[in-house]
Amino acid sequence: MNLHLSGKRVLVTGATRGIGLACAQSFAAEGARLVLTGRDAKALQEAAGKIADENRVQAEFVVGDLAEPGAAERMAEQAGAVDILVNNAGAVPGGSLEQVDEARWRAGWELKVYGFVNLARCYFPRMREAGSGVIANIIGMAGASPRPDYICGAAANAALIAFTRALGAQAPDHGVRVFGVNPSRTRTDRVVTLARQKAQSRLNDPDRWQETLTGLPFNRLMEPAEVADLVVFGCSPRAGYLSGTVIDLDGGEQYAGR
Repeated sequence: MNLHLSGKRVLVTGATRGIGLACAQSFAAEGARLVLTGRDAKALQEAAGKIADENRVQAEFVVGDLAEPGAAERMAEQAGAVDILVNNAGAVPGGSLEQVDEARWRAGWELKVYGFVNLARCYFPRMREAGSGVIANIIGMAGASPRPDYICGAAANAALIAFTRALGAQAPDHGVRVFGVNPSRTRTDRVVTLARQKAQSRLNDPDRWQETLTGLPFNRLMEPAEVADLVVFGCSPRAGYLSGTVIDLDGGEQYAGR
């Protein structure tokens, strides 16, 4: 299926690994022009090299930490105009209310919540003026199915779900689309880190993290590429009526009583 993304300029945040890198690779396979962002210049170079080797697409990259004040504005200035923004960067700590102090809570929200919001502040007006553009927010199932042992992330994701729905409801008036995807547990370094935190919280032993990954749909973790393919399709003209919607990509787990 031709997704009509050839030549489209796409900015992907948190693009050095996991879902972000998978999204960049999927967009590159469709002939899009990539701008990768992240905090680690070496990791960005490696990601750009991987994309070039696999898809013969030269990816640009911008180094920056979206948790820092003014970082979104600086990143948008360096990256320039884009047709598609994929908000993906985020690292919210796991743990209960008692285990996540205010400093860690605020730090997690600066990157995940305000990073998404501030980049949308930069790019939505430009897209509105151009009369076209797509913003895709990769959020997370904790916002739809909150858990007490991931309370900071659940609250962050719930806020982003509401933000996506609200902005996505207004966007079509200007020819723009905004949608979100809530991945469930995916095979990434981030999921392993959170599983270790859960094991510490529940079992007092982070090395028993695999014991926290039970009841998985299809008896496996989701692959980053499976998330990426949905995101790329959603950003394409083939999904031209998609806006204001957040898709729960969890293999039916929330309804299975697992």
